[in-house]
Amino acid sequence: MAMAGFLPFSAIYIELYYIFASVWGHQIYTIYSILAIVFIILLIVTAFITVALTYFQLAAEDHEWWWRSFLCVGSTGLFIYGYCLYYYHARSDMSGFMQTSFFFGYMACICYGFFLMLETVGFLAALIFVHHIYRSIKYE
Repeated sequence: MAMAGFLPFSAIYIELYYIFASVWGHQIYTIYSILAIVFIILLIVTAFITVALTYFQLAAEDHEWWWRSFLCVGSTGLFIYGYCLYYYHARSDMSGFMQTSFFFGYMACICYGFFLMLETVGFLAALIFVHHIYRSIKYE
């Protein structure tokens, strides 16, 4: 279930370095159009992954798709938090209790926001997909 978040994370992996460097490393971020394109790609990949996983689950005759479609792509937030750990230890020059707690506290809130946002996108995509396929069934 957690591996479903890896593909959306891989869509934003490169851009995360530049965002972190501008927020935590005091560098200037100037390519907002690329950031918007990467965000749209993230939402599209999230929706497609959720629809594919929901289809596989329904094909296996497991009709309890709600929570799995909700939690699978939300795990991208956990991958982003894992990248935060890597960035803190390998790329940043932060040290001390206050900087560490500030960094990980704010990043936990941001990753939770990504978790909720991607869960919502995934669930709505799966809901539209399920309504579409069950609407096409003809009763006789």
